[in-house]
Amino acid sequence: MLSPAAGSAIVVRQSSRAPLAGAQPSARCSGCAMRHLCMPQGLPAEDLPRLEALICGARKVRRGESLYRSGDRFDSLYAVRSGSLKTLIVNRDGREQITGLRLAGDALGLDGIATDVHAFSAVALEDSSICTLPYAALKTLCRESGTMQDRLHRLMGDQFNQEASQMMVLGSLTAEERVAAFLLDVSSRNWQRGYSQAEFRLRMSREDMGSYLGITLETVSRILSRFQKRGLIDAQGKLIRICDIEGLQTV
Repeated sequence: MLSPAAGSAIVVRQSSRAPLAGAQPSARCSGCAMRHLCMPQGLPAEDLPRLEALICGARKVRRGESLYRSGDRFDSLYAVRSGSLKTLIVNRDGREQITGLRLAGDALGLDGIATDVHAFSAVALEDSSICTLPYAALKTLCRESGTMQDRLHRLMGDQFNQEASQMMVLGSLTAEERVAAFLLDVSSRNWQRGYSQAEFRLRMSREDMGSYLGITLETVSRILSRFQKRGLIDAQGKLIRICDIEGLQTV
């Protein structure tokens, strides 16, 4: 099964190809509904203003716009304040391979730490708001705050675990099991964010789901129709209602 995406990040780098258009003057962590996912647990009260001072502001990323692209220089981390994005890489034959779904409270940009260049692209699935945190400034704060340093290490570990989990999904589960795992993962992540666990809108297209799960668009559509006939879900376009969560878990 896909594991729920772990607590998100503090993040956002201005893409070298896209200006920081629509940036707001501040992005206060203390007033953010996703702070329970992004904020380090146990952060001393005196460190919160220092963290907020590092955040460049909330950037608006419109649907279909890239936050950053593969090959862009890495200089910041990102956190989804609202909305959702997909991460992807373009294969040698020019096809997009979806590598992740990032929801509110999730981190972005960690793929650039190793080489100072982004390995993936991040594209908004809907109009989204992103918080940006320059990585050099974050490293300085981490040296001065053990809690912040621990949080950054946890974010890196979370991403590694997510990638390992996705490899397991692609390598060992049937097509039906992959789709069921994906729906349960989105359900769980919505619940973590205080939303309905049983009803949600899938921001990914069927084609994107197929790319992410390693199956074809047609297979995704057939499986969703099959699940609906079995009474496991009710799918109306992108609106999904899970009717039998236990049945879906046993697929």
